[in-house]
Amino acid sequence: MTQKTYSPKPPEIKHEWYVVDAAGQTLGRVASEVAILLKGKHKPIYATHMDTGDYVVIINAKDIVVTGNKLADKKYVHHTMYPGGFREITLQDQLEKHPTRPIFDAVRGMLPKNRLGRAMLGKLKVYEGAEHPHQAQQPKEYKLEYTGPRDAGQ
Repeated sequence: MTQKTYSPKPPEIKHEWYVVDAAGQTLGRVASEVAILLKGKHKPIYATHMDTGDYVVIINAKDIVVTGNKLADKKYVHHTMYPGGFREITLQDQLEKHPTRPIFDAVRGMLPKNRLGRAMLGKLKVYEGAEHPHQAQQPKEYKLEYTGPRDAGQ
């Protein structure tokens, strides 16, 4: 007898709230862990075609760490769609002007590029400091396994 593929029903999907502290964490490693939480891949009911993920609140976004020369070398580029509207900004300048954008952009790049990915991204809340307005949702603290850059202890 063949076994049927399980597909979660909407009433079965429960969205939890998690708080992730990004202070002292590497940008890409935080982004990959958060993308897993937003997709719901950590749950046994994960389905690629449904939004089974959780809400994630990232605090202390201004205190992220990058390795190597990425602060000076990594560039964020966009175009204003006007003639001569090509703009680029380094990671260091981006962290000074808009400290939440590097994490937001890194997580967005790890999610699907469709309406499901946009729904997942809507469950991401990023704050530059330790304060956030989501206490009423009683978020659980999510502890990242990785504690910092590889070369930090040398």
